[in-house]
Amino acid sequence: MESSSPTVVHPGLSGAERASADALTAPVSRETRDAFDALGDDEGSPLANELIATERLRQELEASDFPRPRQTRVFAVSNQKGGVGKTTSTVNIAAALAKRGANVLVIDADPQGNASTALGVDHHSGTPSIYDVLLDDTPMAQVAQRCPDIATLWCVPATIDLAGADIELVSVVRREFRLHDALVELLDGPGKRLDYVFIDCPPSLGLLTLNAMVVAHEVLIPIQCEYYALEGLTQLIKTVEMVRRHLNKTLEVSTIVLTMFDGRTNLAREVAQEVRTHFPAQTLAQTVPRSVRVSEAPSHGQTVITHDPHSSGAVAYTAVAREIAVRGAARPDEGVHQ
Repeated sequence: MESSSPTVVHPGLSGAERASADALTAPVSRETRDAFDALGDDEGSPLANELIATERLRQELEASDFPRPRQTRVFAVSNQKGGVGKTTSTVNIAAALAKRGANVLVIDADPQGNASTALGVDHHSGTPSIYDVLLDDTPMAQVAQRCPDIATLWCVPATIDLAGADIELVSVVRREFRLHDALVELLDGPGKRLDYVFIDCPPSLGLLTLNAMVVAHEVLIPIQCEYYALEGLTQLIKTVEMVRRHLNKTLEVSTIVLTMFDGRTNLAREVAQEVRTHFPAQTLAQTVPRSVRVSEAPSHGQTVITHDPHSSGAVAYTAVAREIAVRGAARPDEGVHQ
């Protein structure tokens, strides 16, 4: 006797929600694209459609290739405006790339130490940190710590000592090149197999940010999709131009990531359009939505990539990471300059 599939009852759900739940548990027909294909985009609630789109994208990314760069790519992640998702973007892009097998180093150059917190590494006062590298010539390999969640992700932590570094560096010889010299030494030695280095800069254009731009080959700018998004960006671009003219001829703004995007609002769409109009080549296609999971992950000492890999924030940052990887594979000249 031929058996039939059992009926799954979903008490308390509306018709559309029941249809969404049934699609998640239904077997996939050979004629359908995936488990969600039975649902038309107009049949479920907007939330259900969003969840389906996120899961489809996650599955697509799981099957995608993340090409490794031919040489180490060094990013300064910078925006002097605070609260734009700079540290969040740094740690989650780094974690997403590392999860796909890349060797990634995050240098926490922000005295707040938020990147160190998100990556779950020790950064209490007295811990060997980027401060010791910049001021005491400590080799970077001696202060780097492995992220406990991802084997191919390391972090050079920041401690509260870094708060006075901008002032202390003023009188130091080669003050703009302290990070450059330390990173070149690392990449010539124990870090020669690193694929990516992300430097999380403080929300200012002081000596710490300048050190990052002197050693970086690329600048990654997170831009919040809100009213003041472009305010101050002109000054940041001028700083990049100044560094390129006088200190680092290979520096360029290569990547702009639109963060905290809410496609339901006209404002977010208008800001995104304005950024894409001014920086069409640099702005990534993938945007990063507001996400509770992204915000709560650091409280667990994790990135959202490991905290909740199925969340919209994790999927978005993974898509951003892949776009960065694919763009990098097409670059003719990568890597840290000597």
